[in-house]
Amino acid sequence: MIATERLILRKPENKDFDRFFEINHDPQTNIHNPGGPMSFEKAESTFARMLDHWETYNFGSWVIVEKDNPENIIGFGGLSYKLYGEKEKLNLGYRFASQAWGKGYATEFTKKAIDFGFNEDNKEEIFAVVRPSNIASVKVLEKAGMIQFGTLNDVPDQPESLVYRIQK
Repeated sequence: MIATERLILRKPENKDFDRFFEINHDPQTNIHNPGGPMSFEKAESTFARMLDHWETYNFGSWVIVEKDNPENIIGFGGLSYKLYGEKEKLNLGYRFASQAWGKGYATEFTKKAIDFGFNEDNKEEIFAVVRPSNIASVKVLEKAGMIQFGTLNDVPDQPESLVYRIQK
């Protein structure tokens, strides 16, 4: 478990799947996702990969809760290995329930995830991919010290995603 000023980040468990699906299936949280809301089957496979990542690397995406209300899961996010084209990179990603938006949680979380990657897990660089239309997430990454590094053609027939990076 890791804590920030207002958040608790903990390793996911099977019991967290329903909330994972609920957040990822919500059309509001997928406004910038060309694939749209996650299907149940996609959520199952993504959640299983998330748990497998923890088993393989002893880190990954956390369950994110408010310290003041630890029973209420407000999001999922963390560091995990992801293919950027044909190269595997350490990726920072997150998705918060829309009820948690506008409170600074994403920035607080992102700064802590970067700190964890550099200081607890001794990584040298961390990447993030964001859709160019997702101005809020672009601002979060920049507030956390990440710099646009390039673009990635990861969604056919869509504008290229922006790639951000921060180095230790």
